[in-house]
Amino acid sequence: MKVAVLQENLAKGLSIVGRAVSTRSTLPVLGNVLLATDGGRLKLSATNLEIVITCWLNATVSQEGALTVPARILNDLVNNLPQETVELESSDETQTLHLECGRTEANLRGIDAQEFPLVPEPDLLQSLRISAGAFKQMINQVVFAAATDETRPTLTGVSMEFDGKGVKLAATDAFRLSVRTAALESSAEPKSIIVPSRSLAEVARVIGHDDEVLHITLPEGRNQIIFKLDNIVIVSQLIDGNFPDFSPIIPKRHTTRAVMGTAAFLKACRTAAIFARESSHTARVKITPRSELMDGFTTISATSAETGDNEAQVDADVTGEEVEVAFNVKYMTDVLSIIDTPQVALETTSAMEPGVIRPVGSDDFFHIIMPMHFGR
Repeated sequence: MKVAVLQENLAKGLSIVGRAVSTRSTLPVLGNVLLATDGGRLKLSATNLEIVITCWLNATVSQEGALTVPARILNDLVNNLPQETVELESSDETQTLHLECGRTEANLRGIDAQEFPLVPEPDLLQSLRISAGAFKQMINQVVFAAATDETRPTLTGVSMEFDGKGVKLAATDAFRLSVRTAALESSAEPKSIIVPSRSLAEVARVIGHDDEVLHITLPEGRNQIIFKLDNIVIVSQLIDGNFPDFSPIIPKRHTTRAVMGTAAFLKACRTAAIFARESSHTARVKITPRSELMDGFTTISATSAETGDNEAQVDADVTGEEVEVAFNVKYMTDVLSIIDTPQVALETTSAMEPGVIRPVGSDDFFHIIMPMHFGR
């Protein structure tokens, strides 16, 4: 293999695939990145056997070939090169990669590309299509709610339900639930799968242009999902099992609804979080309807036995009765941080019932937070 590629492009490509490099595998090749010529471009690929990330870079190819080299060493090396053309040449005899850039030269010992795991190819004729920007927003609005505790593997993933012309993403850690729906640009057979939240986070991370089309493929009988952008492909294993039926916990009604400015509500929650750290992140949210003397408002407060307490009021358009509920304020800030509408609604019923947060003006997303016990 003999190719020439710009340093900044190579550095960006390595940062994209680098997140899939295995750090604890007993297979040395999984700590390497695959460099291969492909259709006049340079292909980079890395995998930890759970996820494969591949990207293609514009390059001048003088000689075809492929080699894997240690990903961390190559990444560190390339990041310290000048922003000039990088010349890469591999030797099949010695399994080494010779690199030249400016006045710098280096040789990296590699492993035969034949030892690198086979990377599945997406079938674009069978793919589902969706706006990349819309799917990135979907991921960001649900992935943070997935569990990090591996004792319940299904909860560490995100449920993806395809039905006709739509897709629904849902994630829960049993204390909160995020659900987002969107339309597909192609029709889909009804199907439900669980995708690791880490894999979806990587998909969101590599989406650069919102106007791109994202192709989603579910290879038959392989328990995998493939996401394809113009120059990037991510292949992920699926999580076996059934995602819990969350429909019973979705409140069918509410007695109180408070509409607030998203930024003001978020700021008040972040302030309360400072004092809630020592009390399991518990904050009180009291919704007060409009009276003859004053407009409606929401009060967010938190108390710490060691550091003190705080209370902040946010103007609110309140419909219904006065109610006070204790919530995990960290969960509140998590969801408010990913809502991009100017106003947000908090719907509640009682201190013992979950709260529902919805962006005002959008009906394709909602977030449920379970209540906490009041500290006395």
